[in-house]
Amino acid sequence: MQPEHQEVLYDALNPYPWYKFMREQSPVSYDERLKLWYVFRYQDAQRLLLDVTTFSQGVKGASLIGSSFIGMDPPQHRQMRTLVTQAFTPGRVAQLEPRITAIVHNLLDSVVTTGQMDVIADLAYPLPSIVIAELLGIPAADRDQFKHWSDIIIDELASAKHSPHSQAQEELAAYFSQVIEQRRREPKDDLISALLAAELDGERLSTYGIQATGLLLLIAGHVTTTNLIGNTVLCLTEHLEAFEELRATPALIPNALEEVLRYRSPIASVIRRTAPDTHFRDCDLKAGELVRVMVASANRDETAFPDPHRFDIRRTPNRHLSFGHGIHFCLGAPLARLEGKLALTAMLERLPALQRLHGIRLELVAGGGLLQGVKRLPVTFTPSRLIN
Repeated sequence: MQPEHQEVLYDALNPYPWYKFMREQSPVSYDERLKLWYVFRYQDAQRLLLDVTTFSQGVKGASLIGSSFIGMDPPQHRQMRTLVTQAFTPGRVAQLEPRITAIVHNLLDSVVTTGQMDVIADLAYPLPSIVIAELLGIPAADRDQFKHWSDIIIDELASAKHSPHSQAQEELAAYFSQVIEQRRREPKDDLISALLAAELDGERLSTYGIQATGLLLLIAGHVTTTNLIGNTVLCLTEHLEAFEELRATPALIPNALEEVLRYRSPIASVIRRTAPDTHFRDCDLKAGELVRVMVASANRDETAFPDPHRFDIRRTPNRHLSFGHGIHFCLGAPLARLEGKLALTAMLERLPALQRLHGIRLELVAGGGLLQGVKRLPVTFTPSRLIN
């Protein structure tokens, strides 16, 4: 929705003034062109995300992503998520810290002597790509192909022309099918083997369910974490006082990441679908209509966050909605937070005097308004020697 006739114009690079205008003037709005509803306020977003009976997460059509737990409503959602949780445990994530740290430093080794880098291409994109590939047991050499598939599928999901049987989904499913059959014969210490072993009440994940879970992790791993790391550097280079405070007090890094998640969320919005006809605020929504929950707007709501347009790395509490709310809270949140923390820690240690290379216009990632990040983020810093 880009109402150019309104008093405040929509700017994709800085949508927050428009979000504020819509929260005040039209907090629940219908877009005739896109045929969907928008919800802008925090309390409304929170209420909607909790009400899974009225507002369905179910993805229309028998798509691969719709067969993962993210595309399910209760009671199927509980069973599928419980099975996946058995494999994707906090302990498994915590065990990744030494390997993630090594990957971060290997990536920085390629740029530290040059004094310049593109945060996205040199760190934020390859890091989660490698981590997810290794977690699933997929050769890192295939990560570019995986990124290609996930980018196409995200664009499809954000489009009204989404097909549940796209070529990208079919190619990805075929690839996973080969890997799954290999793991059935020879299990390894990876997530696909763990998913094959997961069991609840005598039930196990089907091959299709494991394929769908793999796709979900690829999208979350490639896109959300990439945007989190990129948005963190963008926020800090825009707020130099906070950057200096973080350099002086690295213990604030986890809190700073939470503020980035609120202030410039990697996810701009999420989609739900009305199950029955419903009355929401002063609006009548018909069954089957799409609702776009504007997470990035809710995270700047004045009624939920004091001084919401101030970037405050000491903000507490910080109940942002960037990882969702309720039963669909992001299962991969601990991994995204861990990767963000280790990447930012290493950058603070190894990239002195880091600053954005100005004069280059920011270009937003694709994603049909669902994502919030930049394609490139060139920076400069004081060159240093490699760590021996």
